[in-house]
Amino acid sequence: MLVTEEGALTGAISGGCLEGDALRKALFALSRQQSMLVTYDTTDEDDARLGVGLGCNGIIQVLFEPINPGDPNNPIELLKIVALKRQASVLVTLFSLENKRGEQPGTRLLLKEDGIISSMEEGHPLARILLTDAQKTLETKTSSFKHYVAGHQSMHAFLELVKPAPSLVVVGAGNDVIPLVKMADTLGWEISIADGRSSYARPERFVSSCRVLLSKPENLLEKLSIDERTAFVLMTHNYNYDLAMLKELLKRKVAYIGSLGPRKKLDRMLADLKEEGILPDKNQLSCIYGPAGLDLGAGTPEEIALSILAEIQAVLSNREGKSLREQQDVIHPRGETAIEKIQIEK
Repeated sequence: MLVTEEGALTGAISGGCLEGDALRKALFALSRQQSMLVTYDTTDEDDARLGVGLGCNGIIQVLFEPINPGDPNNPIELLKIVALKRQASVLVTLFSLENKRGEQPGTRLLLKEDGIISSMEEGHPLARILLTDAQKTLETKTSSFKHYVAGHQSMHAFLELVKPAPSLVVVGAGNDVIPLVKMADTLGWEISIADGRSSYARPERFVSSCRVLLSKPENLLEKLSIDERTAFVLMTHNYNYDLAMLKELLKRKVAYIGSLGPRKKLDRMLADLKEEGILPDKNQLSCIYGPAGLDLGAGTPEEIALSILAEIQAVLSNREGKSLREQQDVIHPRGETAIEKIQIEK
């Protein structure tokens, strides 16, 4: 959550429970120009009636970190660097749970796939081990918490894996695409729309963040950057265009290929490709979703858009997309917040 000196805020740190109190504390941190760590403890049974009133039965640690515009490595500038390229990166934030009234260093290091940016002093005892652990985070693609102990001194670290936003490529620029890209834009996804019809592939028909391409299927992939967080949805309502596009996509490694329309349409496309000698293997078939979308009882373009985006989110997150009430465990595994203690030898 970002807070300005005027009290305006964007983003959130909870479902709305903490924002009021957090705003006041953020303004206090701004006035002092000093980071501070605040604990919200909702494990007390009376919390639903007293205090913040969350009733969530948990403990939340919030680091309030002033942004110094004069610092070229402040967190906002680091996030801008992350957004410039579609690369996974690791942000390292330092804090102390044992001495909450002491110094809270805040964001100190960014590790990208192609470089390192650090505001840590040269020779800092944690510099080398933080870089090593950040590299492990990039390899395992899992965020983690560490507690580094050296003699009587200690410091905690949050090594946060920052993934690029999902990239949605909609093949088709009909009217039913409009609600799909509006919702994806709200989610903060990167959006590209492609169509072979000049009367449809016009930027003014869609939200301004969309990249609109007029292209034939065989030329489209040359204009796009495809990675593990790229999803394609075939919805031109032109069988031959969708077939040609599916043929091109099978030549690439794609996380999600959604085919709008009935199952028999996809079966027919696969049969036509088989006649051409193109036989997708098991892994390729597992990435094709037709009919596209989760079973939400969708009927309108807006409802169908919701079901497709929900399915893509589930696939990219490696989830099944089932109701949370069917979860036997907590929503977010406790292992994600476990703190590993590391003894540093002098």
